Amino acid sequence: MKAELQSEESIGVRRPHWAILVAAAVLLPVVLLMLIEVSLRMAGAGYNADLLVPCTVRGKPASCYNLFFAAPFFPAGMVQVPRLYSIPTTKAPGTYRIFVLGESAAMGDPDSAYGFSRYLEVMLRDRFPAMNFEVVNTGSVAIDSHVVLPIAEGLAEEKPDLYIIYSGNNEVVGPYGAGTMLTSSAMSMPIVRSSIFYHSTRIGQGLTKLGTQKREWRGMEMFLDKQVPADSPAMKYVYANFETNLRDTIAAGRKAGARVIVATVATNLRDCAPFASQHRGGLTQNELRSWSALVQQGDERAAANSAAEALQFYLSAAKIDDAFAELEFRIARSLSALGDYKSAKEHYGRSRDLDTLRFRADSRINEINRSVASSFHDGVALVDAEKILSDESVGGVIGSDLIYEHVHMTPAGNYILARAMFQQIAKSLSSGQTGTLADVLTESDCERLLALTGYDRARLGADMLGRLQKPPFTTQLNHSEQMFRMAAIAQSPSETPDETVAQYEWAIQRAPGDPMLRLHFGMFLYPYNRAAAAQQLALAQPWDGYPVFLPDGTQVR
Repeated sequence: MKAELQSEESIGVRRPHWAILVAAAVLLPVVLLMLIEVSLRMAGAGYNADLLVPCTVRGKPASCYNLFFAAPFFPAGMVQVPRLYSIPTTKAPGTYRIFVLGESAAMGDPDSAYGFSRYLEVMLRDRFPAMNFEVVNTGSVAIDSHVVLPIAEGLAEEKPDLYIIYSGNNEVVGPYGAGTMLTSSAMSMPIVRSSIFYHSTRIGQGLTKLGTQKREWRGMEMFLDKQVPADSPAMKYVYANFETNLRDTIAAGRKAGARVIVATVATNLRDCAPFASQHRGGLTQNELRSWSALVQQGDERAAANSAAEALQFYLSAAKIDDAFAELEFRIARSLSALGDYKSAKEHYGRSRDLDTLRFRADSRINEINRSVASSFHDGVALVDAEKILSDESVGGVIGSDLIYEHVHMTPAGNYILARAMFQQIAKSLSSGQTGTLADVLTESDCERLLALTGYDRARLGADMLGRLQKPPFTTQLNHSEQMFRMAAIAQSPSETPDETVAQYEWAIQRAPGDPMLRLHFGMFLYPYNRAAAAQQLALAQPWDGYPVFLPDGTQVR
């Protein structure tokens, strides 16, 4: 009995002893790391990764985009930033504040001055002149939903009235996607968010800097060896993470008191051949030879304008291997030539979904956009951009008249999407009375207010033409057709410089405080009158204390 008591006493002594050791082993490193982190911050090491920082805009306090915000998501030397924006600290009475979230297509690339948010802004100001609309576009190149979410959370304190989410194109190639080269790829959400937190700390920033080399941003060309088949196991993480981030982004907006519009993503199907294709697994050499012969015969019939015969060869090849994205594109074009637009649309969509360089939102991404939006029953609306732009397209298949290359909308495409957004917003602002499309500014009226001149149309075309001359566009099946179309857009405008000046002056007279109009007018004036250009560029810079430069690098302020 005495021995048992001694044993229990011994155990009783050891239990707290080991508990203390275990607690110390866990807590002491945590406390030590916290102390190091605080010390680094107090010493000014590293950078603040918050979305916004205090600033002054035209003598008034505001919150400005933090140039270091995106650093945790990109390798050194490759950080992508949006068009710089600021938000007044004081929200004036009668102000309706809209935040647009998404990637480059949401930003309005190739020029945010003519993105759908700009069209939306002039529509709203025309319809509701008594209200002050602040439309802040936070879209940025190369980001994805992992970056959109902290943007939404960072904006929550800025008294938003509406979030517009147009996102999904970069879920595979953006940070933590299955085909990225920016970060680690295709991980579960807890690991992703832990990684993001780590890279936002001063400790993480220091260790990352020690272990990485500076790299150069080379656009889509960087991803050529990052092909991801549709049946890749990594895609389950892409879809699951996108859905989680989208739900959390909506929740951030609703918690902040804002209404939310979720949009599906429109992609070019008719005039954007797949960037890369892969054969199905297990294809034998004999099967591959038969498949290649059938496709070659189909191509010969297609070149001879025998679409029906070409289709039969292509369909026979598909019986051997129906996983090759480019074959689906050939089938779709043949069906379209035969007038079977419904079947053609199905194959165009399948061609996009099988594309192994996944720069376009696929069908599943848009299904998630629709289902998540519909699962919120209060304050959340869906704008089905994919359907809306399809309905405006020949045969119901979106082409280059609405989307330049793969995802970036033309002025016409941006106008159509903005009009749909306008109808949704007007419904809430007019107590349920949406009015008719006749109450919306026409495309030409919007473009006069935005000063989308002939000079600017050609400039945008020239920008896109330059992009099409680089991989992966150069390997697309219909590359020569794309180049021909874009070269026509990039031709010198028929208007004279004086006519261009008159268009800018007309628009600026109606919106003298619009920095985007001033910026583009200054850039246009530069070859003709550098002093006038400098004046406009100075007026375009709203942030106090920042220098202003001419295109040649000359500082004018």
